Amino acid sequence: MQISQELSLPTMGCGTWAWGNQLLWGYDQSMDDQLQAVFNLCVSNGVTLFDTGDSYGTGRLKGRSEILLGQFSRGYQGINTEKICIATKLAAYPWRWTRQSMVQACKASAQRLGRNVDLVQMHWSTANYAPWQEERLLDGLADIYEQGLVKGVGLSNYGPKRLQRVHKKFAERGVQITTLQVQYSLLSTYPVTRLELKDVCDQLGIKLIAYSPLALGLLTGKYSQKGPFPKGIRGLLFRQLLPGIGPLLACLQEVAQSRNKTMSQVAINWCISKGTIPIPGAKTVKQAQENIGALGWQLDSGEIAALDQAATSVDKKMVQNIFQTK
Repeated sequence: MQISQELSLPTMGCGTWAWGNQLLWGYDQSMDDQLQAVFNLCVSNGVTLFDTGDSYGTGRLKGRSEILLGQFSRGYQGINTEKICIATKLAAYPWRWTRQSMVQACKASAQRLGRNVDLVQMHWSTANYAPWQEERLLDGLADIYEQGLVKGVGLSNYGPKRLQRVHKKFAERGVQITTLQVQYSLLSTYPVTRLELKDVCDQLGIKLIAYSPLALGLLTGKYSQKGPFPKGIRGLLFRQLLPGIGPLLACLQEVAQSRNKTMSQVAINWCISKGTIPIPGAKTVKQAQENIGALGWQLDSGEIAALDQAATSVDKKMVQNIFQTK
């Protein structure tokens, strides 16, 4: 059964998963107010796609990120209200193994948001460790669309082989996959250059969403080999990668200076130039303003070629998501 609903996605979205501890814990009212200001600024400037997940900001697995995003959506009063597009991802939890569990999960997300989900996505594939579970969850994902609960369905962290298989499975039910979300940036070109996912998506009419387009902040130019570094695993990763990405950062800086832009804006614009929808995170108004500055202009072919070459020459790449399939 094909349901005639149109899902319109803007050029750039804002990934709530990357809004840091404000969404992870999010119980401080002042932090919530700051995030409301970030949301307001994004929407008023035409950035109306917001991506989250039912496993984000959970702490006790209670969907805190979705709750906050719903509050921000209801609290916004201004232009582009009708264009707000809420995308969420449903986790393949080990206890979520029936098709009905996916339908129930989508309804629970909608309840936390206080509105219908526009785009619902399978957060990751279980094909490598529980293929029997994935089949049921995918059936549930298609059920969600057929029941008219969402305007579109998508996948996340799927490679071309799995993507084509799921596309065929859904096509037999008249369900179109709208989006595929993968880690993609100048430090993570693997999904496009090695897996050739963009070509496959173009052939299948699927829009490619690029998460972590700033490589967790490595492409912002705010960090050096001498530190200081973020805490935890992120800091360890930065220590490993920064010594080998100097040429790329230098190229980014050169392009940014010639354009009177920031390195972040160039990195995000590069993703857009590749035909993807980047979803950079923002936890402050200043960060949101910087992200918005990536819109309204285009890198030229020479700049793109220089950045491509610099990305190819780096010694180390960003670690791939462990759930990314081939």
